[in-house]
Amino acid sequence: MTMILSPPSTPIVPSRASFHPRRRRFTVNPNATQTTVNTPTRNSDLQPSTPVIVVGAGLAGLAAATKLNSENIPFLLLEASNGVGGRVRTDAVDGFLLDRGFQIFITAYPEARKLLDYESLDLQRFYSGARIYFDGAFHTVADPTRHLLDSMGTLTNPIGTVVDKFLIALARIRVLIKSDEEILSSDEVSVIELLRGIGFSNSMIDRFFRPFFGGIFFDRELETTSRLFDFIFKCLALGDNALPANGIAAIPEQLAAKLPPSSIKLNSRVLSIDVDESNGSNLVTLRLENGETLSTDNGVVVAVEEPEAERLLAGKLVDRPVQRKQARSTVCLYFSSDRSQIPSQDPVLYLNGSGEGIVNNMFFATNVASSYGPIGKALVSVSLIGLFDAVSDLDLRALVIEELSSWFGAPMVRSWRHLRTYRIPFAQPNQTPPTNLFKSPRAGSSVYVCGDYITSATFDGALVSGRRSVEVLLEDNKSLARAT
Repeated sequence: MTMILSPPSTPIVPSRASFHPRRRRFTVNPNATQTTVNTPTRNSDLQPSTPVIVVGAGLAGLAAATKLNSENIPFLLLEASNGVGGRVRTDAVDGFLLDRGFQIFITAYPEARKLLDYESLDLQRFYSGARIYFDGAFHTVADPTRHLLDSMGTLTNPIGTVVDKFLIALARIRVLIKSDEEILSSDEVSVIELLRGIGFSNSMIDRFFRPFFGGIFFDRELETTSRLFDFIFKCLALGDNALPANGIAAIPEQLAAKLPPSSIKLNSRVLSIDVDESNGSNLVTLRLENGETLSTDNGVVVAVEEPEAERLLAGKLVDRPVQRKQARSTVCLYFSSDRSQIPSQDPVLYLNGSGEGIVNNMFFATNVASSYGPIGKALVSVSLIGLFDAVSDLDLRALVIEELSSWFGAPMVRSWRHLRTYRIPFAQPNQTPPTNLFKSPRAGSSVYVCGDYITSATFDGALVSGRRSVEVLLEDNKSLARAT
């Protein structure tokens, strides 16, 4: 089945494919052998001949579609799965909201602030600090700019020294006086080298930085680039860790809701992308898993995870290392409990600073956002770094229960009921030095790429890369830009 996205030579009835003068909208009928896109007659000589196709409705793809929509450019957004979001998805299980893996939204992300309606997301904030398990007890680390009294009480705890707390304040000032561009293009070392160079003690690094930033980067060894550390550190200084009341998936769903509904096509996996450069046409053809074929001469934005992009664009990606670094992976386990069977009602992140065991961090999601579970129930989220593919789900669950029993007591933890285990092989791209966080989105004639592997491995990086890919597409396609 071939679907030709092209302007009509004769008028058609716009029952399945239609545009409105102020916002072009179209739908593709999968049962038709040919789909025609009807462009407005106003300024018809300048109208794009075919829509831009975006492959992948994760954050990057949605940001690309948002940019196209804001420029009034027709587009078709193809998503292989049954919903938007990519890795940023939430499942409803037994009345609980389970985010697919440990995901926290930082409110100071600059690109997110431009694109998202925070009020509608109903963001629920974490405590600005953490409770760290070390030497058989919990110790609090608090942000003194938000919890001054709590932070005063932490000066003499075993999580670092008084000097370490002073160095954190200096590190905060160091990143706040730099622009984001300066940070993301600065000289780089690994995070562990940066921390040691600043002068942090081993106790502060091992008991706080490894579990906290190791949990953010899924990198307990702290080999990630210092550029990413500084960017996140700055965002944490300016904003809060938060969860949308309706789950992390509310973020991509909000972006999708602002797009023409008929421009998004789910359950549409792309198998191949080919470019015909003969006669200067730059016609891009996509073959879908269901047998359909789509063609466009106005460009394709590939917004899928790095391994999938490499498969679709084998040999076409430029400015990429010969051998890709191994992706960061994680396992997230969820348990339910009665609210009386958890140790605290505080919206705080718990970190493993002991240097032992497999749990890196955990928290009680319903303490942050009560909407994550039924009334009277608690949702427990536990995160591990790595895939543990040699350990069965059952054995992994037993190990986690045993370890957390030493934290909170066996009677409490053994009363928890397992809900689901998520193993996420590609949780983040590996961004160890050397890195280029401003990679070109060009992947060949009329083909562009975006995703957090192109910029920074953050929510914000994905959003930025989506926008940039369309900006570059418009730079290259002057006729398309003029048509808007």
